[in-house]
Amino acid sequence: MRAAEAFAGYRAGDPARMSDLVDEVTPLLWHIARQQGLSQPAAEDVVQTAWMRLVEHQARVIDELGVLKWLITTTKREAWRVARTSRREDVVDEVDRVTEAPRTDPTPSPEQALLADEERGLVWRHFEALPERCRTLLRAIAFTDKPDYASVAEALGMPIGSIGPTRGRCLAKLRVLLDSDPAWRGTA
Repeated sequence: MRAAEAFAGYRAGDPARMSDLVDEVTPLLWHIARQQGLSQPAAEDVVQTAWMRLVEHQARVIDELGVLKWLITTTKREAWRVARTSRREDVVDEVDRVTEAPRTDPTPSPEQALLADEERGLVWRHFEALPERCRTLLRAIAFTDKPDYASVAEALGMPIGSIGPTRGRCLAKLRVLLDSDPAWRGTA
């Protein structure tokens, strides 16, 4: 509802409402783009393109309540297009990477970076083992400050009353997977 209200305000002539819409929805769009296997810079480009397309084609969104669904669909389609294009470029990039000197980030110590990477890797590996419905729902809810359950329900085609219980079951499944992994018990 917040996305629809912000979009309606923007179309009514209040440009600040587009900023509200961008702030509200960008984290979700970014993770949808990353879910398609894109790198961080490519995902950022895809999200930026989705926003530009919304501004260019705002008249195509007949009902403001559909703006979230329109943005999600546009983001997915653009991500798929970019992914197809980038696969062709991967061969050239791989040759460049072999000859490139390794880059280091001086901020964390090597030990800290290794432990953080291992922990993140464990979580994401087990996250990817969850059913698709769980992964999509958790991404939609986890990466927004205050998820609008009505918009999430509409975008995912779920009854609004099932979002909370489904989320709880999905998180419980993830916890079981992590708790059963000896490597996780060693980091927790």
